[in-house]
Amino acid sequence: MYIVIVGAGKVGYFLSKRLCLNKHTVSVIEKDKQLCEEIAKELDVMVINGDGCDPKILEEAGIVRADVIAAVTGDDEDNLIICQLAKEIFKIKRAVGRVNDPDNEHTFAELGVDVPVDSTKIISKIIEEEVSFSDFVNLMSFKRGKLAIVRIDLPTDSPIINKQIQEVQLPADSVLVSIVRGEEVIVPKGNTVLKAGDDIIALTIVGNEQLLLNLFVGKL
Repeated sequence: MYIVIVGAGKVGYFLSKRLCLNKHTVSVIEKDKQLCEEIAKELDVMVINGDGCDPKILEEAGIVRADVIAAVTGDDEDNLIICQLAKEIFKIKRAVGRVNDPDNEHTFAELGVDVPVDSTKIISKIIEEEVSFSDFVNLMSFKRGKLAIVRIDLPTDSPIINKQIQEVQLPADSVLVSIVRGEEVIVPKGNTVLKAGDDIIALTIVGNEQLLLNLFVGKL
C-alpha cells in the first residue's frame, strides 16, 4: 500500500515507522527542513520538504498513486485543507485527519474527513483496515488491557447474515456496541437483523477476539 503522511512531528514519525515495519511504502511531507533530514536518516521513506497544503507538493509526494493520505500536523486547519485537497482534487478514497482540538472533530466529520482518535496505533489500524479489506480490527484495548473494542466487517458468506441479534449467541463478556450500515449508525436491539457488509463494533474481553471472528465471519 502507498501512503502519504503530512507532518513529521512525533505522531508523523512514529506513524511512518510503524507503517514501514508493516511493509507499506510511505512518503512524508514536512515543512521543517531539519525534521525532514532527521526522518530521512532514520526511516526508509521518501521525504519532501514543503507545505502539504500546496497541491504541487502533494503531487511531488506521489499523491496521484496513493491509497491513503494521513494529515497529522499540529494544525487542524492544515489537516482539514490537506484532506479536502486529497479527496476533491486527487480523488483519494481514504483521507485520515488528525484532530488536535476536540471541538473541531464535528467539522472534520461534516466535510467527509475520516477522523481518528489521536493515536498513532489507531490511525495506522484505520488506514490498513480500510484499504487491505481486513475482516477484523482490534481498535483499542483499555482497563489495563482486559477489554478490547473491535470492528468486524460481515462478509456475504457470514453464518449470521439475516439473523436477528437475539438469535446469535455471543461469547461470554461480549456486547455489540453499534452497527454501521452505509451512512446509517444502528444501535443494536434484539430484533435487529444483521446484513452483509455491516460493520460491527463490539466490546469484549481480551482473548475473546478470535471467538467473535469465528462467530461473525466463520473462520477457524
